Amino acid sequence: MRRVGRSAAVRYAACALTLATALAACGLKSGSPMTDNVTPGSISTGLPLKGASLTVTSKSFSENIILGQMIGLAFKAAGAEVLDRTSIQGSIGAREAVRKGQADAMYEYTGTAWITYLGHTKPIADPQKQWQAVHDEDLKNGLTWLPQSSLNNTYALAISKANNKKYKLKTLSDVAALAKKGPKAVTLCVENEFAAREDGLPGMEKAYGMSIPASQTQKMDTGIIYTQVAKSNSCLLGEVFTTDGRIKSLNLDVLEDDKRFFPNYNAAPVVNTKALNKWPAIRGLLDPITKKLTTSVAQELNGQVDVDGDDPHQVAKRWLVKEGFIKEGG
Repeated sequence: MRRVGRSAAVRYAACALTLATALAACGLKSGSPMTDNVTPGSISTGLPLKGASLTVTSKSFSENIILGQMIGLAFKAAGAEVLDRTSIQGSIGAREAVRKGQADAMYEYTGTAWITYLGHTKPIADPQKQWQAVHDEDLKNGLTWLPQSSLNNTYALAISKANNKKYKLKTLSDVAALAKKGPKAVTLCVENEFAAREDGLPGMEKAYGMSIPASQTQKMDTGIIYTQVAKSNSCLLGEVFTTDGRIKSLNLDVLEDDKRFFPNYNAAPVVNTKALNKWPAIRGLLDPITKKLTTSVAQELNGQVDVDGDDPHQVAKRWLVKEGFIKEGG
């Protein structure tokens, strides 16, 4: 699972206890300097971070590594010396590194912070209100949340475009209607965890007033779900993550959560407050980048890593250069 707050929560909580004595136990590594020859594009007219020595971090899945690389490249282009500590095993390890000042910035997800780190059981349906609540509560932890992106890495159900020519499903309410009209038509492929959790299948069924028989629900690993939905008739619908690169490469349609049941997992930069106070230009460097990050952009960039096999650092750099945020060369 790519986000804390699901099956990984207990394991990461245990890791957090270890962090009290040694951050390295959660995967914090020494890191390596970013040596890219990059200069500011539209993010800055000068070198506002000249003289700064900053460390960036991330969790260990492709999307978050890409986002961490974007922060590092933006800092580097603005004149900072940057240490790359991305790809830390376990979300809590990355967060604690920023909180304790062993790293200065990362991209985090609002739902993860609200539910897992801050201990709330009920997500806030409005994305901006959830961000604001997380922002306000995390200030006491020495963390400042900069404005969030529309990139929302949450649960969804997807169907192959080929199958959807017949069913023309657009929303989860459409799935509920189909389940009532033709119960045998709705077959699901999901992870074990999604099948059991109240913020997964059981809760979704309650929210949408549908009941899918257990005989029509198959449980399997995440990666298999995508291919089964794309190429097999055994799964009309499958559990997916909205920013996964395989959605586009396998020609899947993601169905809208029109009742807004699933929690929001919008990505936003989280910065150590002391570092931000010392280098306030960080805010202006990252805000325009964050505004450009959408769910569809994440699908495209994630696909370049997870489907095409590209390096996350190069994927991040190409996108920043293409969007004009930074330039290559002196």
